This record gives sequence, C-alpha cells and structure tokens, in this order.
Amino acid sequence: MDKEYNPDIMTLTDEEGNEFSFELLDSIETDTGRYIALLPIYENPQDMLEDSGELVVLKSIEENGEEYFEEIEDDDEYESIVEIFIDRLQDLFEIDEK
Repeated sequence: MDKEYNPDIMTLTDEEGNEFSFELLDSIETDTGRYIALLPIYENPQDMLEDSGELVVLKSIEENGEEYFEEIEDDDEYESIVEIFIDRLQDLFEIDEK
C-alpha cells in the first residue's frame, strides 16, 4: 500500500503583515519551551532554487490563549535546539552540518 505524502502546511504572518508558507517538519518540547522546525515553501520555483535550504526554527509563545511563534534570540538556546532537530531529522533529510 502506497503511503501518501501529506505535508503539514503553516502560513505565518510577520510584523509587517507579509505572509509566508512553511512545511512543518517537526516540533519538540523541552524544559525551555516548545519549538518547531519549518521548511519554506515557494510558489515560484526560482525562489526555491535561490533559498539557502536552512531550517527555520521558531519558539512557540502563548499569550492570552493565542499561540505565536518567534525567533530564538539567545544563541546558546538556538544552537541547542537546532542540534536536537538535526539529530531527529537527519535520517529523513540530507542535512549538511556546518
């Protein structure tokens, strides 16, 4: 039986109101919070070719019952979370660790 690929697509809006689409690759919860790993989705194939191919890793913040995602400001926190995602995703994707 063939397994269909049904990606989990998210659309996020930045502070200027610009919308961006991402495929949700993974999410984790640690002592410091909940994090998601995303891969940008482009309508224009040329934009996809020009993309760096890096994962977008965001932290989940809850305010007034609403969930928001923001960049991880702390470098040490970011590096440790990215390392967890790389360990979890390297079997599924060809990840070039720099």
